[in-house]
Amino acid sequence: MLDDARALKLQFEGRVRLVMNDRADLCLAADFEGIHVGQDDLSPESARRIIGPHRWLGVSTHNPEQLADADKTSADYLAIGPVFETSSKAHPDPVVGLAGVRRARELTRKPLVAIGGITRANARPVIEAGADAVAVISDLLRDPRKSAEEFLRILG
Repeated sequence: MLDDARALKLQFEGRVRLVMNDRADLCLAADFEGIHVGQDDLSPESARRIIGPHRWLGVSTHNPEQLADADKTSADYLAIGPVFETSSKAHPDPVVGLAGVRRARELTRKPLVAIGGITRANARPVIEAGADAVAVISDLLRDPRKSAEEFLRILG
Protein backbone atom coordinates (compact mmCIF):
# COMPACT_ATOMS: atom_id res chain seq x y z
CA MET A 1 0.00 0.00 0.00
CA LEU A 2 2.87 2.39 0.69
CA ASP A 3 3.97 2.05 -2.95
CA ASP A 4 0.46 3.10 -4.04
CA ALA A 5 0.59 6.01 -1.59
CA ARG A 6 3.94 7.18 -2.97
CA ALA A 7 2.63 6.87 -6.52
CA LEU A 8 -0.39 8.97 -5.58
CA LYS A 9 1.92 11.52 -3.99
CA LEU A 10 3.95 11.81 -7.18
CA GLN A 11 0.90 11.92 -9.40
CA PHE A 12 -0.67 14.83 -7.54
CA GLU A 13 2.47 16.64 -6.30
CA GLY A 14 1.47 20.09 -5.14
CA ARG A 15 -2.23 19.25 -5.01
CA VAL A 16 -2.50 16.47 -2.43
CA ARG A 17 -0.50 15.79 0.70
CA LEU A 18 -0.43 12.42 2.39
CA VAL A 19 -1.35 12.95 6.02
CA MET A 20 -1.46 10.15 8.59
CA ASN A 21 -4.45 10.17 10.93
CA ASP A 22 -3.63 10.08 14.66
CA ARG A 23 -0.30 8.21 14.52
CA ALA A 24 2.85 10.36 14.61
CA ASP A 25 5.04 7.25 14.72
CA LEU A 26 3.51 5.84 11.53
CA CYS A 27 3.70 9.25 9.89
CA LEU A 28 7.46 9.14 10.32
CA ALA A 29 7.81 5.46 9.41
CA ALA A 30 5.79 5.88 6.20
CA ASP A 31 7.43 9.22 5.37
CA PHE A 32 4.09 10.98 5.03
CA GLU A 33 3.98 14.76 4.79
CA GLY A 34 2.07 15.22 8.02
CA ILE A 35 -0.21 14.09 10.77
CA HIS A 36 -3.77 14.97 11.68
CA VAL A 37 -4.94 14.77 15.29
CA GLY A 38 -8.39 14.95 16.79
CA GLN A 39 -9.62 16.36 20.05
CA ASP A 40 -9.07 13.06 21.88
CA ASP A 41 -5.70 12.21 20.31
CA LEU A 42 -2.15 13.29 20.97
CA SER A 43 -2.01 17.03 21.68
CA PRO A 44 -0.90 19.23 18.78
CA GLU A 45 2.29 20.23 20.59
CA SER A 46 3.17 16.63 21.45
CA ALA A 47 2.57 15.65 17.83
CA ARG A 48 4.75 18.55 16.68
CA ARG A 49 7.60 17.40 18.94
CA ILE A 50 7.47 13.97 17.32
CA ILE A 51 7.10 14.97 13.65
CA GLY A 52 9.34 18.02 13.79
CA PRO A 53 8.94 21.44 12.18
CA HIS A 54 8.86 20.43 8.52
CA ARG A 55 5.87 18.09 8.37
CA TRP A 56 2.31 19.35 8.32
CA LEU A 57 0.21 19.21 11.46
CA GLY A 58 -3.58 19.39 11.32
CA VAL A 59 -6.09 19.55 14.15
CA SER A 60 -9.79 18.63 14.08
CA THR A 61 -12.24 21.06 15.63
CA HIS A 62 -15.99 20.93 16.03
CA ASN A 63 -16.99 24.32 17.41
CA PRO A 64 -15.68 27.90 17.69
CA GLU A 65 -14.05 27.31 21.08
CA GLN A 66 -12.02 24.32 19.89
CA LEU A 67 -11.06 26.19 16.74
CA ALA A 68 -9.84 29.21 18.71
CA ASP A 69 -7.77 26.93 20.97
CA ALA A 70 -6.28 25.02 18.02
CA ASP A 71 -5.49 28.29 16.27
CA LYS A 72 -3.05 29.11 19.09
CA THR A 73 -1.04 25.91 18.51
CA SER A 74 1.67 25.18 15.97
CA ALA A 75 -0.89 23.49 13.71
CA ASP A 76 -0.42 24.24 10.03
CA TYR A 77 -4.09 23.81 9.22
CA LEU A 78 -7.36 23.39 11.10
CA ALA A 79 -10.27 21.13 10.25
CA ILE A 80 -13.88 22.01 10.99
CA GLY A 81 -16.77 19.62 10.96
CA PRO A 82 -18.75 17.68 10.51
CA VAL A 83 -20.14 20.11 7.98
CA PHE A 84 -22.94 17.73 7.01
CA GLU A 85 -24.28 14.47 8.41
CA THR A 86 -21.69 11.74 8.09
CA SER A 87 -21.82 7.97 8.26
CA SER A 88 -18.07 7.47 8.75
CA LYS A 89 -18.21 8.05 12.53
CA ALA A 90 -20.19 5.99 15.02
CA HIS A 91 -20.84 9.01 17.27
CA PRO A 92 -20.23 12.17 15.25
CA ASP A 93 -20.13 15.63 16.75
CA PRO A 94 -23.05 17.95 15.94
CA VAL A 95 -23.23 19.18 12.34
CA VAL A 96 -21.81 22.69 11.93
CA GLY A 97 -23.24 23.37 8.46
CA LEU A 98 -22.04 26.02 6.04
CA ALA A 99 -22.60 28.65 8.74
CA GLY A 100 -20.05 26.83 10.91
CA VAL A 101 -17.54 26.91 8.07
CA ARG A 102 -18.12 30.65 7.59
CA ARG A 103 -17.68 31.24 11.35
CA ALA A 104 -14.50 29.15 11.43
CA ARG A 105 -13.12 31.18 8.54
CA GLU A 106 -13.69 34.34 10.58
CA LEU A 107 -11.76 32.88 13.53
CA THR A 108 -8.53 31.80 11.81
CA ARG A 109 -6.14 32.81 9.08
CA LYS A 110 -4.72 29.28 8.95
CA PRO A 111 -5.79 27.02 6.09
CA LEU A 112 -9.20 25.55 6.85
CA VAL A 113 -10.21 22.02 5.87
CA ALA A 114 -13.88 21.12 5.96
CA ILE A 115 -14.76 17.54 6.84
CA GLY A 116 -17.89 15.48 7.31
CA GLY A 117 -20.43 14.52 4.68
CA ILE A 118 -18.53 16.21 1.86
CA THR A 119 -19.56 14.97 -1.58
CA ARG A 120 -19.07 16.07 -5.16
CA ALA A 121 -22.55 17.61 -4.95
CA ASN A 122 -21.81 19.86 -1.96
CA ALA A 123 -18.05 20.48 -2.13
CA ARG A 124 -18.23 23.74 -4.11
CA PRO A 125 -20.57 25.50 -1.60
CA VAL A 126 -18.24 24.41 1.22
CA ILE A 127 -15.29 26.08 -0.51
CA GLU A 128 -17.42 29.16 -1.19
CA ALA A 129 -18.27 29.29 2.55
CA GLY A 130 -14.57 29.74 3.34
CA ALA A 131 -12.89 26.33 3.44
CA ASP A 132 -9.55 26.13 1.67
CA ALA A 133 -9.90 22.38 1.15
CA VAL A 134 -12.23 19.47 1.80
CA ALA A 135 -11.57 16.06 3.34
CA VAL A 136 -13.58 13.28 1.74
CA ILE A 137 -14.17 9.67 2.69
CA SER A 138 -17.51 8.14 1.63
CA ASP A 139 -17.78 9.78 -1.79
CA LEU A 140 -14.43 8.28 -2.81
CA LEU A 141 -15.14 4.68 -1.85
CA ARG A 142 -17.16 3.32 -4.77
CA ASP A 143 -14.85 4.37 -7.62
CA PRO A 144 -11.88 6.20 -6.10
CA ARG A 145 -10.12 7.22 -9.33
CA LYS A 146 -13.26 8.53 -11.02
CA SER A 147 -14.42 10.29 -7.86
CA ALA A 148 -11.02 11.90 -7.28
CA GLU A 149 -10.90 13.11 -10.90
CA GLU A 150 -14.38 14.60 -10.57
CA PHE A 151 -13.44 16.32 -7.30
CA LEU A 152 -10.38 17.84 -8.92
CA ARG A 153 -12.51 19.05 -11.86
CA ILE A 154 -15.22 20.50 -9.59
CA LEU A 155 -12.78 22.20 -7.21
CA GLY A 156 -10.03 23.00 -9.70
